[in-house]
Amino acid sequence: MICETNQRPGRDSQRGSTFLVPILLGAVIALIAANIYLFLQVDKMKTDLAVVQQGLADEVTQLKETVNVSSAASRKRVEELQASLQAAQDEAAQAVGRAKTEAVQRAEALSRQLAAEQRKQEEQSKRIASRVEEVNKSVETNAEKMGKVDEFTAKLAEADSMLDSALKKAMGDMGVMSGLIATNADELKKLKELGDRNYYEFDLRKAKQPAKVGDILLRLTKTDTKRNRFTLEVIADDKKVEKKDRTLNEPIQFYTMSARQPYELVVNNVQKDRIVGYLATPKVQRTRGSGGA
Repeated sequence: MICETNQRPGRDSQRGSTFLVPILLGAVIALIAANIYLFLQVDKMKTDLAVVQQGLADEVTQLKETVNVSSAASRKRVEELQASLQAAQDEAAQAVGRAKTEAVQRAEALSRQLAAEQRKQEEQSKRIASRVEEVNKSVETNAEKMGKVDEFTAKLAEADSMLDSALKKAMGDMGVMSGLIATNADELKKLKELGDRNYYEFDLRKAKQPAKVGDILLRLTKTDTKRNRFTLEVIADDKKVEKKDRTLNEPIQFYTMSARQPYELVVNNVQKDRIVGYLATPKVQRTRGSGGA
């Protein structure tokens, strides 16, 4: 009995070892497989990492080259700008120097000119003062002659008045010396006050039909404002006479059966297609049909 009891535990331990070996073997195989897988993964990761590192290295190299090129271009541009700035500063300094020199020269020239002008003014003032003194002496020494000068001036004014009156008489277009003529409204008013003739004012415009002025008819046919000339037709005693290319304030004369003296027509203003003036007729009229001496 005792022997059987001692033999059972040995068999049980052998039986347990038999089960553990396959398990351990499987675990070892699994570990080996896991290690192989991990090795392969690590190797792949190393390869990928090497590729990435190489790409980064290439990119860094290109970036360095780009930076170097950009830096060189920037340095060159900066150097060019510095050179341009220096040239501009030099040119500005030279321009300021020239302007300053020119300003100084101009100021000196103006100063010389001013001094010359002042000397000229002083000399002129001296000459004027001397001349004034001479004139004063002359006035003092010739005071008694002023009365004669006033008398001569009065005579000259009288002569001018006579000449003015003479100028207002003119030879008519028919060769007869006209009476006094008026060149404006004030002079015509004075002529009317004298009462020597009849006066009829007119404002005649260019038209197809004649207009009545006094006892005659007038028709304006042409005006020349640049030369103050005009052409008109005079209709009197059923006769029409053209007075062509007449001038301003010229006595235009014509005879009628009603008077021994000629009628006179004077135009004082010539405008475009318009004339303004007056007709002067004799005071003494004769009956139509009576003969003249």
